[in-house]
Amino acid sequence: MAGEHSGKRRGLRRIARAGLVLAGGLVLVTAGANMAMWILSSGHRSDVAAAPSAPVVIIPGARVAPDGTPMAYLRGRLDVAIELVEAGKAARILLSGDAGGSSGDEIASMTRYLLDHGIDPAIIRSDGAGLSTRETCERARSMFGIDRAIIVSQYQHLPRAVALCRAAGIEADGVVAYCECRRVTEVRNNVREWLAAPKAVAEMLLR
Repeated sequence: MAGEHSGKRRGLRRIARAGLVLAGGLVLVTAGANMAMWILSSGHRSDVAAAPSAPVVIIPGARVAPDGTPMAYLRGRLDVAIELVEAGKAARILLSGDAGGSSGDEIASMTRYLLDHGIDPAIIRSDGAGLSTRETCERARSMFGIDRAIIVSQYQHLPRAVALCRAAGIEADGVVAYCECRRVTEVRNNVREWLAAPKAVAEMLLR
């Protein structure tokens, strides 16, 4: 009986060690992927004041409120895009998001917000099937012929957005969007971005 218990303990220790090795490997892969995003986007991220000029500014979609208005993350992106257009740093806007999202029509919400803030509808183009950052970038290149752009997003998401757009063949620079967000929202989005990096690296390697 003692030998049986001893064998079970050894088995449990082996399983625990294997679990620790696996967890450590996943942490290293995730950390490496995030570092890759920062390196690939290095020199191509700035605030509004230091932003370069480009023919178009791309605005990735995000959640909208129940009343159809942009929530904090999306509103911050739109406000920066408006500033870029008003400063003459971009001539056109591409809205890319989920037109049938669970939280509402991101494209309709963004369009209304821009029009309400004085943006000429003639400079706005829309892609209601930009369901992910990768799809936003690839569709901007393949469907809209964009090869030079500014992409606007919050600091957590910006390295991945810039890296994916540049991998899609767009000479992209990123501008940091505002975020009047709750602390819990920032933490949640930091975690999400941290975990999304390995998938982004895999997508770029498999192109």
